[in-house]
Amino acid sequence: MDTRSSGILLHITSLPSPYGIGDFGSDAYRFADFLAQAHQRYWQILPLSITCTAYGNSPYSSFSAFAGNHLLISPERLVRDGFLTESDINGTPEFSGERVDYPGVTKYKEKILRLAFKKNKAKLADHQDFQNFCSEHAHWLENYCLFITLKNHFKGAEWGNWHEELRDRKDSSLREWSEKLHEDILREKFLQYIFFTQWLSLKNYCDSINIKIFGDIPIYVNYDSADVWANPHVFNLDSEKKPTFVSGVPPDYFSSTGQLWGHPVYNWDALKKSGYAWWIQRIEHNLKLYHIFRIDHFRGFVGYWEVPAGEKTAINGKWVKAPAEDFFKTVRKQFPHITIIAEDLGLITDDVKELMKKFEFPGMKVLLFAFTEDMPTNPYAPHNHVKNCVVYTGTHDNNTIKGWFKKELDSEGKERLFDYIGKEVTEKSVHWEIIRLAMMSVADMVIIPMQDFLGLGEKERMNLPASSEGNWEWRLLPEQISTSVVKKLSEMTMIYGRV
Repeated sequence: MDTRSSGILLHITSLPSPYGIGDFGSDAYRFADFLAQAHQRYWQILPLSITCTAYGNSPYSSFSAFAGNHLLISPERLVRDGFLTESDINGTPEFSGERVDYPGVTKYKEKILRLAFKKNKAKLADHQDFQNFCSEHAHWLENYCLFITLKNHFKGAEWGNWHEELRDRKDSSLREWSEKLHEDILREKFLQYIFFTQWLSLKNYCDSINIKIFGDIPIYVNYDSADVWANPHVFNLDSEKKPTFVSGVPPDYFSSTGQLWGHPVYNWDALKKSGYAWWIQRIEHNLKLYHIFRIDHFRGFVGYWEVPAGEKTAINGKWVKAPAEDFFKTVRKQFPHITIIAEDLGLITDDVKELMKKFEFPGMKVLLFAFTEDMPTNPYAPHNHVKNCVVYTGTHDNNTIKGWFKKELDSEGKERLFDYIGKEVTEKSVHWEIIRLAMMSVADMVIIPMQDFLGLGEKERMNLPASSEGNWEWRLLPEQISTSVVKKLSEMTMIYGRV
Protein backbone atom coordinates (compact mmCIF):
# COMPACT_ATOMS: atom_id res chain seq x y z
CA MET A 1 0.00 0.00 0.00
CA ASP A 2 3.00 2.36 0.03
CA THR A 3 3.25 2.66 -3.76
CA ARG A 4 0.70 3.80 -6.34
CA SER A 5 -1.09 0.88 -7.94
CA SER A 6 -4.39 -0.24 -9.41
CA GLY A 7 -6.43 -3.35 -10.06
CA ILE A 8 -9.73 -4.82 -11.16
CA LEU A 9 -12.63 -6.28 -9.24
CA LEU A 10 -13.95 -9.43 -10.91
CA HIS A 11 -15.21 -12.43 -8.99
CA ILE A 12 -14.24 -15.93 -10.10
CA THR A 13 -17.86 -16.81 -10.96
CA SER A 14 -17.86 -14.00 -13.56
CA LEU A 15 -14.99 -15.43 -15.61
CA PRO A 16 -15.64 -17.02 -19.01
CA SER A 17 -15.83 -20.83 -18.98
CA PRO A 18 -17.68 -23.48 -21.01
CA TYR A 19 -19.05 -25.02 -17.79
CA GLY A 20 -21.70 -22.45 -16.90
CA ILE A 21 -19.77 -20.56 -14.22
CA GLY A 22 -16.33 -19.00 -13.94
CA ASP A 23 -13.79 -21.40 -12.45
CA PHE A 24 -10.07 -22.01 -11.92
CA GLY A 25 -9.53 -23.15 -15.51
CA SER A 26 -7.61 -21.62 -18.40
CA ASP A 27 -9.77 -18.49 -18.61
CA ALA A 28 -8.72 -17.54 -15.08
CA TYR A 29 -5.07 -17.69 -16.16
CA ARG A 30 -5.88 -15.66 -19.26
CA PHE A 31 -7.54 -13.01 -17.09
CA ALA A 32 -4.42 -12.84 -14.92
CA ASP A 33 -2.37 -12.36 -18.11
CA PHE A 34 -4.70 -9.53 -19.16
CA LEU A 35 -4.13 -7.81 -15.82
CA ALA A 36 -0.37 -8.07 -16.24
CA GLN A 37 -0.52 -6.79 -19.85
CA ALA A 38 -2.58 -3.79 -18.70
CA HIS A 39 -0.05 -3.03 -15.91
CA GLN A 40 -2.47 -3.85 -13.11
CA ARG A 41 -1.17 -4.99 -9.72
CA TYR A 42 -4.30 -6.35 -7.98
CA TRP A 43 -7.09 -8.77 -8.77
CA GLN A 44 -9.88 -8.27 -6.26
CA ILE A 45 -12.41 -11.07 -5.82
CA LEU A 46 -15.39 -11.73 -3.55
CA PRO A 47 -15.34 -14.44 -0.85
CA LEU A 48 -14.50 -17.94 -2.15
CA SER A 49 -17.02 -19.42 0.28
CA ILE A 50 -19.55 -22.12 -0.54
CA THR A 51 -22.76 -20.70 -1.96
CA CYS A 52 -26.23 -22.22 -2.21
CA THR A 53 -29.50 -21.31 -3.88
CA ALA A 54 -31.26 -21.20 -0.49
CA TYR A 55 -29.17 -18.13 0.38
CA GLY A 56 -29.53 -16.52 -3.04
CA ASN A 57 -26.09 -17.77 -4.18
CA SER A 58 -24.43 -15.01 -2.19
CA PRO A 59 -20.72 -15.53 -1.40
CA TYR A 60 -21.39 -13.57 1.80
CA SER A 61 -23.78 -16.20 3.12
CA SER A 62 -22.18 -19.60 3.56
CA PHE A 63 -22.10 -22.86 5.49
CA SER A 64 -18.45 -22.28 6.39
CA ALA A 65 -15.96 -19.44 6.89
CA PHE A 66 -13.15 -21.80 5.85
CA ALA A 67 -14.38 -24.19 3.15
CA GLY A 68 -14.10 -23.34 -0.55
CA ASN A 69 -16.86 -23.30 -3.15
CA HIS A 70 -16.67 -26.56 -5.14
CA LEU A 71 -18.61 -24.93 -8.01
CA LEU A 72 -15.37 -23.08 -8.82
CA ILE A 73 -13.46 -26.32 -9.43
CA SER A 74 -12.42 -26.57 -13.09
CA PRO A 75 -13.40 -29.78 -14.93
CA GLU A 76 -10.67 -28.96 -17.46
CA ARG A 77 -8.01 -29.03 -14.74
CA LEU A 78 -9.44 -32.23 -13.26
CA VAL A 79 -8.59 -33.80 -16.62
CA ARG A 80 -5.18 -32.11 -16.78
CA ASP A 81 -4.31 -33.35 -13.28
CA GLY A 82 -5.40 -36.92 -14.02
CA PHE A 83 -8.54 -37.10 -11.85
CA LEU A 84 -10.82 -37.45 -14.89
CA THR A 85 -10.42 -38.26 -18.58
CA GLU A 86 -11.42 -36.07 -21.51
CA SER A 87 -14.38 -38.36 -22.26
CA ASP A 88 -15.68 -37.85 -18.71
CA ILE A 89 -16.40 -34.18 -19.36
CA ASN A 90 -17.72 -34.52 -22.92
CA GLY A 91 -21.38 -33.72 -23.38
CA THR A 92 -21.35 -30.58 -21.22
CA PRO A 93 -24.79 -28.91 -21.28
CA GLU A 94 -25.21 -25.72 -23.33
CA PHE A 95 -24.82 -23.02 -20.68
CA SER A 96 -25.27 -19.27 -21.16
CA GLY A 97 -22.03 -17.33 -21.40
CA GLU A 98 -23.69 -14.19 -20.04
CA ARG A 99 -25.33 -15.36 -16.79
CA VAL A 100 -24.71 -18.11 -14.24
CA ASP A 101 -27.54 -20.65 -14.13
CA TYR A 102 -26.89 -21.75 -10.54
CA PRO A 103 -29.35 -24.68 -10.39
CA GLY A 104 -28.12 -26.05 -13.73
CA VAL A 105 -24.44 -25.52 -12.90
CA THR A 106 -24.85 -27.12 -9.46
CA LYS A 107 -26.48 -30.22 -10.97
CA TYR A 108 -23.75 -30.57 -13.60
CA LYS A 109 -20.76 -29.84 -11.36
CA GLU A 110 -21.94 -32.20 -8.62
CA LYS A 111 -22.32 -34.99 -11.17
CA ILE A 112 -18.78 -34.41 -12.48
CA LEU A 113 -17.30 -34.13 -8.98
CA ARG A 114 -19.01 -37.31 -7.80
CA LEU A 115 -17.49 -39.12 -10.77
CA ALA A 116 -14.04 -37.70 -9.96
CA PHE A 117 -14.33 -38.94 -6.38
CA LYS A 118 -15.60 -42.37 -7.46
CA LYS A 119 -12.65 -42.82 -9.84
CA ASN A 120 -10.04 -41.73 -7.27
CA LYS A 121 -11.32 -42.71 -3.81
CA ALA A 122 -9.37 -45.98 -3.69
CA LYS A 123 -6.10 -44.06 -4.11
CA LEU A 124 -6.70 -41.45 -1.40
CA ALA A 125 -5.35 -43.50 1.53
CA ASP A 126 -1.94 -43.54 -0.18
CA HIS A 127 -2.17 -40.08 -1.77
CA GLN A 128 0.44 -38.11 0.16
CA ASP A 129 -0.65 -34.62 -0.95
CA PHE A 130 -4.25 -35.38 0.00
CA GLN A 131 -3.21 -36.76 3.39
CA ASN A 132 -0.99 -33.73 4.03
CA PHE A 133 -3.86 -31.40 3.12
CA CYS A 134 -6.24 -33.18 5.52
CA SER A 135 -3.66 -32.95 8.30
CA GLU A 136 -2.82 -29.28 7.71
CA HIS A 137 -6.48 -28.20 7.59
CA ALA A 138 -7.83 -30.61 10.21
CA HIS A 139 -8.82 -27.81 12.63
CA TRP A 140 -11.72 -26.82 10.36
CA LEU A 141 -11.90 -29.58 7.73
CA GLU A 142 -13.06 -32.38 10.06
CA ASN A 143 -15.92 -30.32 11.49
CA TYR A 144 -16.97 -28.88 8.15
CA CYS A 145 -17.06 -32.20 6.29
CA LEU A 146 -19.06 -33.89 9.04
CA PHE A 147 -21.39 -30.88 9.25
CA ILE A 148 -22.16 -30.67 5.52
CA THR A 149 -22.55 -34.45 5.25
CA LEU A 150 -25.01 -34.48 8.16
CA LYS A 151 -26.86 -31.53 6.67
CA ASN A 152 -27.25 -33.40 3.39
CA HIS A 153 -28.30 -36.56 5.26
CA PHE A 154 -30.97 -34.65 7.18
CA LYS A 155 -32.27 -33.06 3.96
CA GLY A 156 -31.04 -29.55 4.71
CA ALA A 157 -32.33 -29.21 8.30
CA GLU A 158 -30.58 -26.54 10.40
CA TRP A 159 -28.11 -28.03 12.87
CA GLY A 160 -29.99 -26.42 15.77
CA ASN A 161 -32.89 -28.74 14.92
CA TRP A 162 -30.83 -31.94 14.87
CA HIS A 163 -31.39 -34.36 17.73
CA GLU A 164 -29.78 -33.21 20.96
CA GLU A 165 -26.73 -35.50 20.96
CA LEU A 166 -25.62 -34.25 17.56
CA ARG A 167 -26.68 -30.67 18.16
CA ASP A 168 -24.57 -30.59 21.31
CA ARG A 169 -21.74 -32.58 19.73
CA LYS A 170 -21.62 -35.50 22.16
CA ASP A 171 -18.46 -37.52 21.47
CA SER A 172 -20.27 -40.83 21.11
CA SER A 173 -22.74 -39.37 18.62
CA LEU A 174 -19.98 -37.69 16.57
CA ARG A 175 -18.06 -40.98 16.39
CA GLU A 176 -21.16 -42.94 15.43
CA TRP A 177 -22.13 -40.60 12.58
CA SER A 178 -18.54 -40.18 11.38
CA GLU A 179 -18.33 -43.96 10.92
CA LYS A 180 -21.81 -44.25 9.41
CA LEU A 181 -21.19 -41.50 6.84
CA HIS A 182 -17.50 -42.18 6.31
CA GLU A 183 -17.53 -42.30 2.51
CA ASP A 184 -19.59 -39.11 2.13
CA ILE A 185 -17.26 -37.31 4.55
CA LEU A 186 -14.26 -38.53 2.55
CA ARG A 187 -15.85 -37.14 -0.63
CA GLU A 188 -16.22 -33.71 0.98
CA LYS A 189 -12.55 -33.78 2.01
CA PHE A 190 -11.60 -34.72 -1.54
CA LEU A 191 -13.59 -31.78 -2.95
CA GLN A 192 -11.89 -29.37 -0.56
CA TYR A 193 -8.50 -30.78 -1.49
CA ILE A 194 -9.22 -30.25 -5.19
CA PHE A 195 -10.57 -26.75 -4.56
CA PHE A 196 -7.51 -25.59 -2.61
CA THR A 197 -5.06 -27.29 -4.98
CA GLN A 198 -6.59 -25.55 -8.00
CA TRP A 199 -6.93 -22.18 -6.26
CA LEU A 200 -3.38 -22.11 -4.91
CA SER A 201 -2.07 -23.06 -8.34
CA LEU A 202 -3.83 -19.99 -9.78
CA LYS A 203 -2.66 -17.78 -6.91
CA ASN A 204 0.94 -18.93 -7.42
CA TYR A 205 0.68 -18.17 -11.12
CA CYS A 206 -0.57 -14.67 -10.31
CA ASP A 207 2.40 -14.28 -7.97
CA SER A 208 4.77 -15.26 -10.77
CA ILE A 209 3.52 -12.38 -12.97
CA ASN A 210 3.36 -9.89 -10.09
CA ILE A 211 -0.43 -9.92 -9.66
CA LYS A 212 -1.62 -9.87 -6.05
CA ILE A 213 -4.94 -11.41 -4.99
CA PHE A 214 -7.16 -9.05 -2.99
CA GLY A 215 -9.75 -11.04 -1.01
CA ASP A 216 -12.81 -10.27 1.06
CA ILE A 217 -13.91 -11.53 4.50
CA PRO A 218 -17.47 -11.09 5.82
CA ILE A 219 -17.31 -10.14 9.52
CA TYR A 220 -20.20 -12.44 10.49
CA VAL A 221 -20.97 -16.08 9.75
CA ASN A 222 -24.34 -17.77 9.27
CA TYR A 223 -25.99 -19.47 12.22
CA ASP A 224 -26.48 -22.57 10.08
CA SER A 225 -22.78 -23.12 9.55
CA ALA A 226 -20.06 -25.51 10.61
CA ASP A 227 -18.40 -22.62 12.44
CA VAL A 228 -21.26 -22.00 14.87
CA TRP A 229 -22.04 -25.71 15.32
CA ALA A 230 -18.41 -26.56 16.11
CA ASN A 231 -17.64 -23.40 18.15
CA PRO A 232 -20.83 -22.46 20.04
CA HIS A 233 -18.81 -20.79 22.81
CA VAL A 234 -17.62 -18.16 20.33
CA PHE A 235 -21.19 -16.92 19.75
CA ASN A 236 -24.01 -15.69 21.97
CA LEU A 237 -26.24 -18.78 22.08
CA ASP A 238 -28.70 -20.03 24.70
CA SER A 239 -28.80 -23.45 26.40
CA GLU A 240 -30.54 -24.95 23.35
CA LYS A 241 -27.82 -23.54 21.05
CA LYS A 242 -30.11 -20.90 19.55
CA PRO A 243 -28.93 -17.27 19.13
CA THR A 244 -29.83 -14.91 21.95
CA PHE A 245 -28.99 -11.86 19.84
CA VAL A 246 -28.53 -11.38 16.11
CA SER A 247 -26.75 -8.86 13.91
CA GLY A 248 -28.07 -5.85 12.06
CA VAL A 249 -27.82 -2.09 11.75
CA PRO A 250 -30.13 0.50 13.32
CA PRO A 251 -32.78 2.64 11.61
CA ASP A 252 -31.29 5.41 9.49
CA TYR A 253 -32.05 7.77 6.63
CA PHE A 254 -32.39 4.82 4.23
CA SER A 255 -34.54 2.52 6.39
CA SER A 256 -36.95 3.43 9.20
CA THR A 257 -36.72 -0.11 10.61
CA GLY A 258 -32.98 -0.65 10.13
CA GLN A 259 -31.58 -3.85 8.65
CA LEU A 260 -31.97 -7.20 10.37
CA TRP A 261 -29.17 -9.45 9.10
CA GLY A 262 -29.82 -12.31 11.49
CA HIS A 263 -26.28 -13.67 12.06
CA PRO A 264 -25.42 -14.71 15.62
CA VAL A 265 -23.22 -12.08 17.26
CA TYR A 266 -19.85 -12.92 18.79
CA ASN A 267 -19.24 -13.63 22.46
CA TRP A 268 -16.27 -11.27 22.69
CA ASP A 269 -15.56 -12.12 26.35
CA ALA A 270 -15.07 -15.78 25.44
CA LEU A 271 -13.02 -14.85 22.38
CA LYS A 272 -10.76 -12.59 24.44
CA LYS A 273 -10.13 -15.33 27.03
CA SER A 274 -8.98 -17.67 24.24
CA GLY A 275 -6.63 -15.08 22.77
CA TYR A 276 -9.14 -14.70 19.93
CA ALA A 277 -8.13 -18.20 18.79
CA TRP A 278 -11.01 -18.72 16.33
CA TRP A 279 -10.42 -15.36 14.63
CA ILE A 280 -6.66 -15.88 14.54
CA GLN A 281 -7.19 -19.22 12.78
CA ARG A 282 -9.62 -17.58 10.37
CA ILE A 283 -7.18 -14.79 9.51
CA GLU A 284 -4.28 -17.22 9.13
CA HIS A 285 -6.41 -19.31 6.76
CA ASN A 286 -7.30 -16.27 4.64
CA LEU A 287 -3.67 -15.17 4.46
CA LYS A 288 -3.01 -18.45 2.64
CA LEU A 289 -5.81 -17.67 0.18
CA TYR A 290 -5.08 -13.98 -0.47
CA HIS A 291 -2.19 -11.54 -0.40
CA ILE A 292 -4.35 -8.84 1.20
CA PHE A 293 -8.01 -8.69 2.15
CA ARG A 294 -10.89 -6.41 3.04
CA ILE A 295 -13.07 -7.00 6.11
CA ASP A 296 -16.73 -6.32 5.41
CA HIS A 297 -18.62 -4.21 8.01
CA PHE A 298 -15.38 -3.28 9.77
CA ARG A 299 -17.13 -1.04 12.28
CA GLY A 300 -18.59 -4.17 13.90
CA PHE A 301 -15.20 -4.77 15.55
CA VAL A 302 -15.53 -1.49 17.46
CA GLY A 303 -19.22 -1.56 18.25
CA TYR A 304 -22.04 -3.64 16.83
CA TRP A 305 -25.83 -3.41 16.75
CA GLU A 306 -27.34 -6.47 18.44
CA VAL A 307 -31.03 -7.27 18.23
CA PRO A 308 -32.85 -9.74 20.50
CA ALA A 309 -33.50 -12.96 18.60
CA GLY A 310 -37.07 -13.22 17.39
CA GLU A 311 -37.51 -9.52 16.56
CA LYS A 312 -39.03 -8.81 13.16
CA THR A 313 -37.04 -5.61 12.58
CA ALA A 314 -33.79 -4.08 13.85
CA ILE A 315 -35.54 -1.24 15.73
CA ASN A 316 -35.21 -2.72 19.22
CA GLY A 317 -31.49 -3.31 19.09
CA LYS A 318 -28.66 -1.60 20.95
CA TRP A 319 -25.01 -0.74 20.41
CA VAL A 320 -22.52 -2.99 22.18
CA LYS A 321 -18.79 -2.29 22.48
CA ALA A 322 -16.26 -4.83 21.25
CA PRO A 323 -12.59 -5.02 22.36
CA ALA A 324 -11.31 -3.76 19.02
CA GLU A 325 -7.96 -2.37 20.13
CA ASP A 326 -7.00 -5.47 22.11
CA PHE A 327 -8.15 -7.69 19.24
CA PHE A 328 -6.12 -5.91 16.56
CA LYS A 329 -3.06 -5.72 18.84
CA THR A 330 -3.28 -9.51 19.09
CA VAL A 331 -3.70 -9.81 15.31
CA ARG A 332 -0.70 -7.54 14.65
CA LYS A 333 1.45 -9.43 17.14
CA GLN A 334 0.60 -12.70 15.37
CA PHE A 335 0.86 -11.27 11.82
CA PRO A 336 3.21 -8.24 11.94
CA HIS A 337 3.04 -7.48 8.20
CA ILE A 338 -0.67 -8.01 7.63
CA THR A 339 -2.57 -5.62 5.34
CA ILE A 340 -6.26 -5.25 6.19
CA ILE A 341 -8.56 -2.97 4.20
CA ALA A 342 -11.42 -1.66 6.34
CA GLU A 343 -14.85 -1.51 4.74
CA ASP A 344 -15.79 1.81 6.32
CA LEU A 345 -18.72 2.87 4.14
CA GLY A 346 -21.83 4.45 5.64
CA LEU A 347 -22.05 6.27 8.96
CA ILE A 348 -18.69 5.78 10.66
CA THR A 349 -18.20 7.09 14.19
CA ASP A 350 -15.08 8.77 15.57
CA ASP A 351 -14.00 5.71 17.57
CA VAL A 352 -13.88 3.64 14.35
CA LYS A 353 -11.85 6.36 12.62
CA GLU A 354 -9.45 6.53 15.59
CA LEU A 355 -8.91 2.76 15.49
CA MET A 356 -8.21 2.81 11.75
CA LYS A 357 -5.74 5.66 12.23
CA LYS A 358 -3.99 3.91 15.13
CA PHE A 359 -3.43 0.70 13.14
CA GLU A 360 -3.05 2.50 9.79
CA PHE A 361 -5.84 0.45 8.19
CA PRO A 362 -6.76 1.87 4.75
CA GLY A 363 -10.43 2.71 4.25
CA MET A 364 -12.55 2.93 1.09
CA LYS A 365 -13.57 5.89 -1.07
CA VAL A 366 -16.38 5.28 -3.57
CA LEU A 367 -16.63 7.86 -6.37
CA LEU A 368 -20.31 7.21 -7.04
CA PHE A 369 -20.96 8.74 -3.60
CA ALA A 370 -18.97 11.92 -4.33
CA PHE A 371 -21.28 14.21 -6.29
CA THR A 372 -23.69 15.28 -3.55
CA GLU A 373 -24.73 18.76 -2.42
CA ASP A 374 -21.86 18.77 0.09
CA MET A 375 -19.30 17.88 -2.59
CA PRO A 376 -16.64 20.40 -1.40
CA THR A 377 -16.39 18.57 1.96
CA ASN A 378 -17.55 15.11 0.85
CA PRO A 379 -14.81 12.60 1.83
CA TYR A 380 -15.49 10.57 -1.34
CA ALA A 381 -14.73 13.52 -3.65
CA PRO A 382 -11.24 13.10 -5.16
CA HIS A 383 -9.83 16.36 -3.74
CA ASN A 384 -10.51 15.02 -0.21
CA HIS A 385 -8.83 11.63 -0.67
CA VAL A 386 -5.82 10.58 1.40
CA LYS A 387 -2.88 8.40 0.39
CA ASN A 388 -3.71 5.51 2.70
CA CYS A 389 -7.02 4.44 1.15
CA VAL A 390 -8.50 2.40 -1.69
CA VAL A 391 -10.53 4.29 -4.29
CA TYR A 392 -13.37 2.53 -6.08
CA THR A 393 -15.70 3.79 -8.78
CA GLY A 394 -18.25 1.47 -7.16
CA THR A 395 -18.36 -1.85 -5.34
CA HIS A 396 -20.15 -5.14 -6.06
CA ASP A 397 -23.20 -3.67 -4.28
CA ASN A 398 -23.38 -0.54 -6.45
CA ASN A 399 -24.84 0.07 -9.85
CA THR A 400 -22.36 0.31 -12.72
CA ILE A 401 -21.15 3.82 -13.63
CA LYS A 402 -23.34 3.80 -16.73
CA GLY A 403 -26.37 2.52 -14.80
CA TRP A 404 -25.79 5.09 -12.04
CA PHE A 405 -25.46 7.96 -14.54
CA LYS A 406 -28.59 6.90 -16.40
CA LYS A 407 -30.87 5.92 -13.52
CA GLU A 408 -29.59 7.28 -10.19
CA LEU A 409 -27.78 10.59 -10.73
CA ASP A 410 -30.30 13.44 -10.83
CA SER A 411 -29.90 16.55 -12.99
CA GLU A 412 -28.27 18.55 -10.18
CA GLY A 413 -25.83 15.70 -9.57
CA LYS A 414 -24.97 15.62 -13.27
CA GLU A 415 -24.29 19.35 -13.22
CA ARG A 416 -21.94 18.89 -10.26
CA LEU A 417 -20.18 16.06 -12.08
CA PHE A 418 -19.80 18.15 -15.24
CA ASP A 419 -18.48 21.11 -13.26
CA TYR A 420 -16.04 18.86 -11.43
CA ILE A 421 -14.49 17.32 -14.54
CA GLY A 422 -14.76 20.57 -16.53
CA LYS A 423 -16.98 19.36 -19.36
CA GLU A 424 -20.25 17.64 -20.16
CA VAL A 425 -20.10 13.91 -20.78
CA THR A 426 -22.54 11.36 -22.14
CA GLU A 427 -23.78 8.00 -20.99
CA LYS A 428 -21.38 6.46 -23.52
CA SER A 429 -18.22 8.14 -22.21
CA VAL A 430 -18.90 8.78 -18.52
CA HIS A 431 -17.23 5.57 -17.31
CA TRP A 432 -13.81 6.59 -18.60
CA GLU A 433 -14.12 10.03 -16.98
CA ILE A 434 -14.93 8.53 -13.58
CA ILE A 435 -12.13 5.97 -13.98
CA ARG A 436 -9.76 8.82 -14.81
CA LEU A 437 -10.78 10.63 -11.60
CA ALA A 438 -9.99 7.45 -9.66
CA MET A 439 -6.63 6.94 -11.37
CA MET A 440 -5.49 10.52 -10.78
CA SER A 441 -6.43 10.41 -7.07
CA VAL A 442 -3.68 10.77 -4.47
CA ALA A 443 -4.82 7.40 -3.06
CA ASP A 444 -2.23 4.64 -3.18
CA MET A 445 -4.62 2.01 -4.54
CA VAL A 446 -7.43 2.11 -7.10
CA ILE A 447 -9.79 -0.82 -7.75
CA ILE A 448 -12.32 -0.68 -10.61
CA PRO A 449 -15.09 -3.24 -11.21
CA MET A 450 -14.65 -4.92 -14.60
CA GLN A 451 -18.14 -3.82 -15.63
CA ASP A 452 -17.04 -0.19 -15.32
CA PHE A 453 -13.95 -0.69 -17.49
CA LEU A 454 -16.24 -2.12 -20.15
CA GLY A 455 -18.83 0.64 -19.80
CA LEU A 456 -21.64 -1.82 -19.09
CA GLY A 457 -25.14 -0.90 -17.93
CA GLU A 458 -27.41 -1.62 -14.99
CA LYS A 459 -28.31 -5.14 -16.15
CA GLU A 460 -24.67 -6.16 -15.69
CA ARG A 461 -24.36 -5.06 -12.05
CA MET A 462 -23.25 -7.85 -9.68
CA ASN A 463 -25.66 -7.40 -6.78
CA LEU A 464 -28.70 -5.35 -5.86
CA PRO A 465 -28.88 -5.35 -2.03
CA ALA A 466 -32.24 -6.34 -0.51
CA SER A 467 -33.28 -8.11 -3.74
CA SER A 468 -33.46 -11.89 -3.91
CA GLU A 469 -33.25 -12.69 -7.64
CA GLY A 470 -30.72 -12.19 -10.41
CA ASN A 471 -27.74 -11.42 -8.19
CA TRP A 472 -24.17 -12.80 -8.52
CA GLU A 473 -24.95 -13.99 -12.07
CA TRP A 474 -23.10 -11.60 -14.41
CA ARG A 475 -20.32 -13.10 -16.53
CA LEU A 476 -17.59 -11.64 -18.68
CA LEU A 477 -17.55 -12.66 -22.34
CA PRO A 478 -14.10 -13.51 -23.78
CA GLU A 479 -14.44 -11.04 -26.65
CA GLN A 480 -15.08 -8.15 -24.24
CA ILE A 481 -11.38 -7.98 -23.35
CA SER A 482 -10.33 -6.30 -26.58
CA THR A 483 -6.93 -4.96 -27.58
CA SER A 484 -8.30 -1.42 -27.33
CA VAL A 485 -9.45 -1.94 -23.73
CA VAL A 486 -6.02 -3.31 -22.75
CA LYS A 487 -4.30 -0.38 -24.49
CA LYS A 488 -6.47 2.32 -22.91
CA LEU A 489 -6.24 0.84 -19.41
CA SER A 490 -2.48 0.39 -19.75
CA GLU A 491 -1.96 3.97 -20.96
CA MET A 492 -4.07 5.45 -18.17
CA THR A 493 -2.24 3.38 -15.57
CA MET A 494 1.10 4.68 -16.84
CA ILE A 495 -0.04 8.31 -17.11
CA TYR A 496 -1.08 8.43 -13.46
CA GLY A 497 1.98 6.61 -12.11
CA ARG A 498 0.31 3.35 -11.09
CA VAL A 499 2.61 0.96 -13.00
